[in-house]
Amino acid sequence: MGTWDTGPFDNDTAADFADALDDVEPEAREALIRGVLVRTIDATGYLMEAEEAVAAAALIAAQCPEGDPVDTPCGPETPMPLLPSDLRALADEALARIVGDEDGPASNWVDPEDGKQWRAVLTRLRAVLSPPPPSLALFDVQP
Repeated sequence: MGTWDTGPFDNDTAADFADALDDVEPEAREALIRGVLVRTIDATGYLMEAEEAVAAAALIAAQCPEGDPVDTPCGPETPMPLLPSDLRALADEALARIVGDEDGPASNWVDPEDGKQWRAVLTRLRAVLSPPPPSLALFDVQP
């Protein structure tokens, strides 16, 4: 397993995904990101693209108001285009599948503390991707 830390791009598979994003034209990046998220959501059995989906979610979260920039040497080298807002919900749903998969990436951690840190990264991403519901006015104030 080529995992060296708990960040979204801290494994060989996610780093390869970043390279794939750099290798395509900017307008094709959304399709790569959307594809990995949809395949993760729709997957049955083992989540083959979980590491890529986490990396994709981090790229989407980076464009959200509370998101952290993707500032790692293993992430994409070229700037991401502005991604459509509907990807936020897909990324959150994909992360929910990954977190809920007891036989998936979470089970690969030898050190339980690393597993906890990795889950904390996913929890942080989900918090950024899932904005609070809009507040509803209880009454309309007229001047």
